[in-house]
This record gives sequence, structure tokens and C-alpha cells, in this order.
Amino acid sequence: MSAELASSLLFNLWNMKEPLIRKNNDYPVATTSVEEDGLQQQQGRSESLWMVYLSTFVAVCGSYVFGCCAGYSSPTQDAIREDLSLSLAESVVLNSELLRNVQYSMFGSILTFGAMIGAITSGSLADLLGRKGVMRLSSAFCAAGWIAIYFAEGAVALDIGRLATGYGMGVFSYVVPVFISEIAPKNLRGALATLNQVMICGGVSVSFIIGTFLTWRAIALTGLVPCGILLIGLFFIPESPRWLAKRGHEKEFEVALQKLRGKDANIAEEAAEIMIGVGLMVAQQFGGINGVCFYLSNIFQSAGFSPSVGTITYAILQVVVTLLITQVIDRAGRKPLLLASGSGLVLACLITGLSFYLKVNELALDYVPVMAVTGILLYIGSFSAGMGAVPWVIMSEIFPINIKGAAGGLATLVNWFGAWAVSYTFNFLMSWSSYGTFLVYAGINALAIVFVIMVVPETKGRTLEQIQAAING
Repeated sequence: MSAELASSLLFNLWNMKEPLIRKNNDYPVATTSVEEDGLQQQQGRSESLWMVYLSTFVAVCGSYVFGCCAGYSSPTQDAIREDLSLSLAESVVLNSELLRNVQYSMFGSILTFGAMIGAITSGSLADLLGRKGVMRLSSAFCAAGWIAIYFAEGAVALDIGRLATGYGMGVFSYVVPVFISEIAPKNLRGALATLNQVMICGGVSVSFIIGTFLTWRAIALTGLVPCGILLIGLFFIPESPRWLAKRGHEKEFEVALQKLRGKDANIAEEAAEIMIGVGLMVAQQFGGINGVCFYLSNIFQSAGFSPSVGTITYAILQVVVTLLITQVIDRAGRKPLLLASGSGLVLACLITGLSFYLKVNELALDYVPVMAVTGILLYIGSFSAGMGAVPWVIMSEIFPINIKGAAGGLATLVNWFGAWAVSYTFNFLMSWSSYGTFLVYAGINALAIVFVIMVVPETKGRTLEQIQAAING
């Protein structure tokens, strides 16, 4: 790439008045656009795709860390409370169910409080330190948190560790899909971005499964492994070319493009509609996912079903379904997946709510466990089929480079506020009405379907310029 061409690309990115992608006849015949041709005609296609895949793998190690953090509380809750004698004296003296709910909910939700702090700072830090820099920072926070949890001898150290891992989660939840969307070619962007959710589900599932036979301290140590892989892997992958161009690092910008796309590739402009990203995050979280995920064992136990069998089935199902979505998201489209996912969530909440209604009223008690398990498994299957991964994919596609940090940080903050609100209130709602809780979630998911139909654009198979034109139009 000549200095004149590089300067022209940077000028266009800064001014955002014309796309960086040129028509083929604007350059010599041998020069093709990666975004237009999807790397299909370039001699360096295999080599450049290898670097894209490697960079994606390293980034989604952060997603796996995210999943490990999120999945930690469910299998370890009882063991931690017993080993560290958390709040047992107060519970005995006061004999208060409300107090026990507060303490139980605080343990499950303090992680999301840390994630909210991470979300607030994620956009600004990603713009200041770069995508790789902020992933290093997140890994350090998560590693420090796991170490604090491992050595915890009381509630203070335990909560500090959970808060630190939560902060890392909040930053990862923003920067990983953004980084992937900025390095991936158009024809692979959806599938690669969906790997973010696959690895989150993988981390949650592994935590659920190993939690059946490892101690809570040993599980904390396993969380250090993906942190180490990520920190090492970041030395071998390029920084986001979009961020380098925005910061004016011309030489590094060119080198990153050559590694990721081949020497003739260009990066397209970003497009934006902030309400779409924020709205999808509201729909994703307030539909009840963190209440179900954090307290899964208790839900199965309340319904009279084996918590260990239900949890392992849940863990396997979410990984399988999310993996299947990576194969179809670029063919089926984002919007149809969201609509199918939302419909499944509504049905799942209604089935689960009905099972608890029958239990409360002592009707058809033999069918209650089966209905509850069916509803919960349908819930996680439906969530994994769209509402789990697709909002992050769309968020990474619609925000322009000049506001990506602020807009992405806002959307991520909303997401984690919803996660905290749902995880903290879940036990109170269940104490109020077990079946009413799931009816509330069914109503929210129904509203999410309406939102998707009326507001969310389809981004499948479009270049980032085309997405911008569609939103602006």
C-alpha cells in the first residue's frame, strides 16, 4: 500500500464523508476489496483468514472468562456459605427469610454490580488504550479477582474478588464483540461475532459441570487458565485497524490491515442508531436470563427436579444451540433469529409459570417437575438461539467509530444494570409469586418481540456502509 493511498484512507475515515471501500475500477485490476469480495479472490486469502481466526480465538478467551465468572455462583453457593459461615449467625438469631434472601441475592448480584462499573468505563478505556490494551486490563482484573476468591477466608475478600471479576466481565462484554466486528470481513462477521456468546455459554457450562465434583476454591483456580491464554495470545495478534486509524497511527494501521485482510483491503465506516443497541440490551436482560442462570439449581429444586441433572442438561443445551447459531446467523439473518428467540422465551416462561401455578395450588403435581424442566430448557434453548448472541452482534455493527466508545459503553451499562436488577430481584419475586415471576418475564419478552419488529434493522450480508445507509434512510 502506497503512502498516498494510506493517507487517503485515513482522511476518509476521519471525515466519514465517503466509504473507505473503493470500486474495483478505482484501482489497478489486481487490487480487490476484501469487504466487497469477501476475500474470495485474493491470493493471501488463507493466510489473512488464519490471522482473523487467531485474533478471534484470542479475543473470545475473554468471553470464556466472562462465562466462568457468570457460572461460578450457582454450583458453589451452598459450599461457600457453609465453609465461610456467611451470615449464618444472623439468620439463626433473626430467623428471617427476608434476611436470607437479601444475603443470597447480594452474593449472586455483586458480580453484576462490578460489571456495571466495567460497562461505564469500557467504552472510554477501549478508545484510550485500544482494544488489546483494555482486554489486557480486563484479564488482570479477572485474574486478581479469582486469586482473591481462592484465598478468601471471609465475606470481604470473597466480595472483593467477585467485584473484580465482575468489572472484568463488564469490560469484556463490550470490547470482545467490538474487536471481532472490527477485524472480521463482511461474510464472516456474524458467525465470528456469535462466537462471543458461544464461549460465554461454554464458560458457564463448564463451571456448572465441574462444580459438581470440584471444590469452590479449585473452580476459582480454573478461571485463571483462560486469563493466561488471553494475556499471552494478545502478543501475537494485531490491534483493531479501525482504532489505529482513528488514533492516527498510520503505519500500524497499514500493518494491521495487511495481517488481517491482505495488503489491498480496506475498512468500512461505522453506522449508528444508539436506541437500537440500548433497546436490545434491555430486551435481553429484563427477560429474566440472569435470574434463571444465577439461581438455576434452586429453580429445579423448588420444582421437585434433580438440580444436578437439570443443571448439566441446561449447560450442554446452551452450548449446542449457540454453536448451531454460528452456522446460520449469516444465512437466516439477525432479525428472524431474534423474533424466533423471543417467541420461544414467551412460551418457555408461560410453561414454567404454569408448572409453579400447579404446584402452589396442588394440581397435577406429578406433571410439575416435567413442565418446569421443559420450560427452563426451552427458555435457555430459545435465549441461546438469538437473544443471547444477536444483540451483541448488532451492537458491534451499528455504532460508528466516532461514537463507538460512548454508545457501546452506554449499551453495555444498560445491559449490566438489567443483569443486576434481575439477579437481585429474582428471589424477592419468587417469594412474592413463583408463577407470577415467570408471567412478568413472559410479558417483557413479548414487548421485546414488538420492539424487534418495529425498530431493529436487518444487517445480514450488508457492508457496514450499507448498514449506515439503511439506518440513516
